[in-house]
Amino acid sequence: MPYLLEILPNLLSGALITLQVFITVLVLSIPIGAVLAFLMQLPFKPLKWLLSLYVWIMRGTPLLLQLIFFYYVLPSVGVVIDRMPAAILAFTLNYAAYFAEIFRGGIAAIPRGQYEAAKVLKFSQLQTIRYIILPQVIKIVLPSVFNEIINLVKDSSLVYVLGVGDLLLASKTAANRDASLVPMFIAGAIYLILIGIVTIISRHVEKKYSYYK
Repeated sequence: MPYLLEILPNLLSGALITLQVFITVLVLSIPIGAVLAFLMQLPFKPLKWLLSLYVWIMRGTPLLLQLIFFYYVLPSVGVVIDRMPAAILAFTLNYAAYFAEIFRGGIAAIPRGQYEAAKVLKFSQLQTIRYIILPQVIKIVLPSVFNEIINLVKDSSLVYVLGVGDLLLASKTAANRDASLVPMFIAGAIYLILIGIVTIISRHVEKKYSYYK
């Protein structure tokens, strides 16, 4: 118990950094992904090809490699980004690509008759998206979105490779210093708690949306 009380403050401090990364990336990547998904529906082919290329690269290469690219490779061409901004940028671009594909699938699931009904009602494109398409898309994609959010909780541990003092780095430092695996197990327990909270929230939100037909 004394050892636990000794290392817990550092681990909780690292957990706060992990939460900071998680929340920031979540707030940025979901809206960006949704916007990209709707932009991919436009008939302008060069834009569609460009966005498809972006999604393909982000989903087709490891997030770890992207982190290394933004922090270690870009400085070689004169673009220097600090540790935390580099981590946030890499995570946001990566997860925005995944969310874009999720939302694109949700949009594709909407029957064409919904668009025709909007035209009959003389809705503008923005009104159609806001009042007809988006509410249905959100309901369709919720399970997939929350699966990616859970993955984000776990993937946030990758920021340690940039030297960001997150939960994993704090536990690894304590484990190496004290030659003990206890800090790693505590870190694992904290991750499980975070994922448990996200799971409870996801079930509540999905249950709430299930009432809307």
